[in-house]
Amino acid sequence: MSPAADGTWWDEDAGPVVRSFARTGGRTRPSRDEFNLITLIVNAGHEAALPALEPEHLGILRLCTDTPLSVAEISAKLNLPPTVVKVLLGDLLDMGAIHTRAPIALAEAPDIHVLQAVLDGIRRI
Repeated sequence: MSPAADGTWWDEDAGPVVRSFARTGGRTRPSRDEFNLITLIVNAGHEAALPALEPEHLGILRLCTDTPLSVAEISAKLNLPPTVVKVLLGDLLDMGAIHTRAPIALAEAPDIHVLQAVLDGIRRI
């Protein structure tokens, strides 16, 4: 960091600072409430039929073209807060540019009797 002529300090490494609401047109909530951090996003492949998109929207579509990504992954790859990504995803879903998928279900928890048998076997060792 180095001081400016008027005595204020600037951090050159910080880069340009853009408030989150500037990327979403002032909106702080998505138009839909169906996104959580593990919701999978898939590009619907309709970019040509869409109106002019913002760079952030295009970035999301490019990321999700080949493989579904979670909201958390998109947020990390674009270096945007999850709340901003959810607003942008709501826009894309309203336009029909993306599809959402529930994440693959995790295996069911094993039966308590199986766990007890394993624990008993470990104790006998």
